[in-house]
Amino acid sequence: MPRLKGMTGAGDRVGRASRRAPRALYEDLWSAPVDPLPPQGAQGTPAWHPVLGMLLVLAAPLIAVWHVPDLVAHGAAVPAYAVLLVTLQAMSLLAGLWRPLHAWWASLVLMVVSVRIAESVSVPGDPFPWTGADTVLQSLALLLLSLRVRPRRSALALAVTLTAGAVSGLPVTQGRAWSMGTGAAVVTTAVVIGSALRALRVTRTQLVAQSGLTAEERSRRTLLEERTRIARELHDVVAHHMSVISIQAQVAPHLVENPSDELRENLAGIRENAVEALAELRRVLGVLRSEDAGADGVRHAPQPTLDRLDELTGKVRTAGIHVDTETTGNPRPLAPGVELSAFRIVQEALSNVLRHAPGARARVEVGYHGAAVTVRVTNTAPAGPAAPSTGIGHGLLGMRERASMLGGDLSHGQLPGGGWEVVATLPLEDPA
Repeated sequence: MPRLKGMTGAGDRVGRASRRAPRALYEDLWSAPVDPLPPQGAQGTPAWHPVLGMLLVLAAPLIAVWHVPDLVAHGAAVPAYAVLLVTLQAMSLLAGLWRPLHAWWASLVLMVVSVRIAESVSVPGDPFPWTGADTVLQSLALLLLSLRVRPRRSALALAVTLTAGAVSGLPVTQGRAWSMGTGAAVVTTAVVIGSALRALRVTRTQLVAQSGLTAEERSRRTLLEERTRIARELHDVVAHHMSVISIQAQVAPHLVENPSDELRENLAGIRENAVEALAELRRVLGVLRSEDAGADGVRHAPQPTLDRLDELTGKVRTAGIHVDTETTGNPRPLAPGVELSAFRIVQEALSNVLRHAPGARARVEVGYHGAAVTVRVTNTAPAGPAAPSTGIGHGLLGMRERASMLGGDLSHGQLPGGGWEVVATLPLEDPA
């Protein structure tokens, strides 16, 4: 019984496949669309059709002239139908650039007609059923089709072409030099070449698309990494403020003579909320630093401020870069987040000078204004070529994220003479 069921299932599948076959053949060989022509100059898809079109425009009349003697009896005048036939074959070849499937059908029908005409006017010993011109015309028609359809459809078209060629040459009235073997080899080669070129084009297009997705994903990952790093640094700033709030709430009752129960209760609630917030911050920090082994070494280090700018420039000078500093306006304490972001922007900008402008002179300018602090880092042209980069730089992205986080602005660009400039404006007021 299981065997009978298996045979029945196989029979059903064969039956369904046989019922679908006519429709599948109709779609593959007539109604299904072909690949669009690639845009001229599109990345990853070379525009082959303008060049091929020019070659066909030049070759089609030559093939037509070559084909005329095959349709005319020796010594006879050229009849009008022969001229019309070779003209239609040349036009169908040119139409293959835009309508390759329909052009192949037209070329196939015209080939069958030309074979029957040639059989009646040719002499024994002439190539039959395909003359040299017929072989070239069919090869080019199949090549144009193979460049624009899937290999399965190209193989079906090749099978139909070979069948039509063989069948059209069966009725013969005299001995012939059978040329079907050579013609079949030539048209098969054309299909193989066309399918290979199409596969190369499709692969290249997919590779370009995948490269775009990879670059987009890399940019997104880089952005997330920078935001995580900034969040780790700002955690310490927030934690400091929460600690101060907790201590002040604990000490405040002792600074007031005979504090009321309501005051004690409110201050105890403030301290309790501050302690809970600190605990949550520690959990968040643990998540942010769980995959960052290097963060453990600096976990307890104080976050830098602009007061350490001289220390930073001193280290850069030790590395071989001459750095000048200038401060304008009235220096004053800034919000911790602004201090940290300003220092990190200067640090990253000077690191870029070290990496990309060896031997250059750098200048750091910090300007204190009424509503913002401005940081400007410039450098002259490098004295020599920079060492090749060993990874993906996050510098400009990180600086831009820090400025945007504070509601500020960052600009950068090349200076006359080959130098570089980074300017960041960080507002002192909360952007919210």
